[in-house]
Amino acid sequence: MSPCDDPSVFGVNKLRSPYSVKVTMDRISDALLRKGATIFARIDHAAAAQQQDLSLPDTELLIFGHPKLGTSLMNSAISIGLDLPLKVLATVDCEQQVWLMFNNPHFLQLRHGFREDLIAPLQDIQFVLQHALKD
Repeated sequence: MSPCDDPSVFGVNKLRSPYSVKVTMDRISDALLRKGATIFARIDHAAAAQQQDLSLPDTELLIFGHPKLGTSLMNSAISIGLDLPLKVLATVDCEQQVWLMFNNPHFLQLRHGFREDLIAPLQDIQFVLQHALKD
């Protein structure tokens, strides 16, 4: 399998970004903060690899959440705590295309069995991510 072979990953949504990994994550972070989310961490996986004299394409992980949504989800299905706080991953492929990846809300509902009405707020986050990647 070549580095550009991209098998689909069950339960993971991908969005194409017209921006660099850094700018993509800056835009996502700003958009989430405007919606009242808390940013818990931003991890530069490529920089961490480089510190160990290893190579990794530009890849950053943003860990974020919203206590009201997270608490509702956990009160419905405590196991969702395994996937909270939420995460988005930005990376670049071998063709220099940047991708944003995140868990599909329906996958999370299927995995943890939380109430159906709690999918909508997770889908709202997906719309925030999509909007942040538009010009």
